[in-house]
Amino acid sequence: MKKEEKAAEIFTGDQAAEGKTALQAELTDNKKSSLQKYKNLVVGEQGFFRLLLYEILICFIGPIPGAVGLLLRSKLYPFLFASVGEKVVFGRSMTIRHPHKIKIGDNTVFDDYTVLDAKGKNNDGIRIGCNVIIGRMTSLSCKNGDIFIGNNTNIAMNCFIQSARDVKIGEYVLFGAYCYIIGGGDHQFDRLDVPILSQGQIVRGIEIENNCWLGGGVLVQDGSTIGRDCIIGSGAVVRSAIPAYSIAAGVPATIKKNRKP
Repeated sequence: MKKEEKAAEIFTGDQAAEGKTALQAELTDNKKSSLQKYKNLVVGEQGFFRLLLYEILICFIGPIPGAVGLLLRSKLYPFLFASVGEKVVFGRSMTIRHPHKIKIGDNTVFDDYTVLDAKGKNNDGIRIGCNVIIGRMTSLSCKNGDIFIGNNTNIAMNCFIQSARDVKIGEYVLFGAYCYIIGGGDHQFDRLDVPILSQGQIVRGIEIENNCWLGGGVLVQDGSTIGRDCIIGSGAVVRSAIPAYSIAAGVPATIKKNRKP
């Protein structure tokens, strides 16, 4: 499988000169009030009515346990998002940021304490297909990037998916618990006279194609691709391209077997 090489430097200009990431620059801007910083963090550039709606739903509806909470969230949470399909289940005490950039398909299930964070100034955000299950305390986090999850994918508890450019996950993909998909880029560190934080990042993106199975504790680094119908053994670290139909394991992950006869 071939994938076009993509690279981009971020955290440049004034932010780099100050030794700050984009989020740090936003949260430490002395020209903004604490309320403005909070608003930009949770709902972005939306108006204060959107912030009020967000606060009411997150504070008063989000923590309600049991069937009553599930019912209320299923009826009221769709007002937060860009679009929500039918019969979506929202678990208890979810963390939701920039919901106007999140689209959710039919019959998707979010367990308790999941995180949907689509923050960014010029990204598309998070797109989740139909019949997707997101496990308890799993986090989908954008750093001005995009996350795409295909239909019928199952992501277990305590997984972390981060994107500073694009992370694409296909259909019928199975994640074991504690998988980390780190699409946040690699820090540059060539200079010793400048903090690593200020030297920028190279971001390439990650793609996991259809019908893959990632065992528990798999880590996929930025720039990696995993072809369709692959199996990645528990605890493996994927650092490059894994061809389709491969069984791979180890640190770094190497191909152990081909699933085709």
